[in-house]
Amino acid sequence: MIKTVNLTKIYGTQKAVDNLQINVNQGQIYGFLGRNGAGKTTTIRMLLGLIKPTHGKIEIFGEDLFKHQKEILRRIGSIVEYSGFYENLTGRENLLINAKLMGVHKKNAIEEALEIVGLQHETKKLVGKYSMGMKQRLGIARAILHHPELLILDEPTNGLDPVGIKEIRRLIKSLAEERKITILISSHILSEIEQLADHIGVIHEGKLLEELSFEELRNRNRKYLEFQVSNDNKAAMLLEKHFDIVDYEVHDDGKIRVFSHIGQQSKLNKMFVEHDIDVSKITMSEDKLEDYFIKLIGGGTIG
Repeated sequence: MIKTVNLTKIYGTQKAVDNLQINVNQGQIYGFLGRNGAGKTTTIRMLLGLIKPTHGKIEIFGEDLFKHQKEILRRIGSIVEYSGFYENLTGRENLLINAKLMGVHKKNAIEEALEIVGLQHETKKLVGKYSMGMKQRLGIARAILHHPELLILDEPTNGLDPVGIKEIRRLIKSLAEERKITILISSHILSEIEQLADHIGVIHEGKLLEELSFEELRNRNRKYLEFQVSNDNKAAMLLEKHFDIVDYEVHDDGKIRVFSHIGQQSKLNKMFVEHDIDVSKITMSEDKLEDYFIKLIGGGTIG
């Protein structure tokens, strides 16, 4: 659905986006993760044709964006930063204006969009009286008025309270699962992306550091028991022989990590001791995703 090749944007002497290569496949919720200022919004603006790259290529739906921009953008919905509306009008009146501007003539398109985002009962309330979460949901309603195949959302939960975040999260999941819309969502909040995305791209200082599925990421960050033993080769043989354990790793300095049998460290320790293996330390560890990203971006925090 989206493919970028060496996508670069330079402002003066600063590279806001540096040879970015991302791949978003059909049906995915793709989390575009990075600190504030990492280059996420600049990338999204290029994907939507709002700014032109310094160099590089963007393909959407398998076509060159800048050769077929008008046709491609008709198939995309988006929210970039704040969703601006006329606050002295109702949500429905705002959507009516947008539908006319977008050339949406389908009967009941506005009512359907309002129902999808849960605003169908707020037809008389002025947008100025909306909560931030309601405004964001109205922004999504506007983005899906024309039944897009691809939805691009830039920090859609920014500034929301926990209830609003939960509502937007539920809505995004339903659009992907029930409406089969491919979604690219940017965020600097790891926990939000973790609960939404099935694939991620991590951007830092304009460069893509990692692109992988969340399943692969979780496999890298599993719980394990770590034993500091006097004979790691013998310990490994005993794990296989007495407990049928094959999911383990032998590390330097006599450390052996066991990724199964969590909570059974006393049984494993007893076996080692009975077979004349000294165990000087036992720990249960879990590489947190937050720790992984801190390592990936070279210190500091995501936010």
